[in-house]
Amino acid sequence: MTFLVDTHAFLWFMTGDSKLSRRARESLEEADAEWCVSAATVWEIAIKSSLGRLTLPAPVAEYLAGMLQQGVRMLAIEWQHAAAVERLPFHHRDPFDRLLVAQAQAERLTVVTHDRVFRRYGVSVVW
Repeated sequence: MTFLVDTHAFLWFMTGDSKLSRRARESLEEADAEWCVSAATVWEIAIKSSLGRLTLPAPVAEYLAGMLQQGVRMLAIEWQHAAAVERLPFHHRDPFDRLLVAQAQAERLTVVTHDRVFRRYGVSVVW
């Protein structure tokens, strides 16, 4: 299974935070699991870091480069993903999450997120 990991889930997984559910952690750790992080997540992490709301062990570019070396796949934002946001109902106003929904729908990915609103969009969710 291929997962699209929401920002909070990615950070919790990487830091070993117990806020990440057991099911989510086990799903991401399965031998055949493939997972990716959206460029939107990188953008969100960079914004939070620049505002001082998130502290990483290294600058964002270095931190994520290390994750890529460990096999994390980046999901680029294609114009089709961005355009698909237009047709989404407003179950959620967060622009990052709406883009993740559009990407998950377009790429048929299961989203790892604690945010229950993702299910309202009909995407597969693991938590």
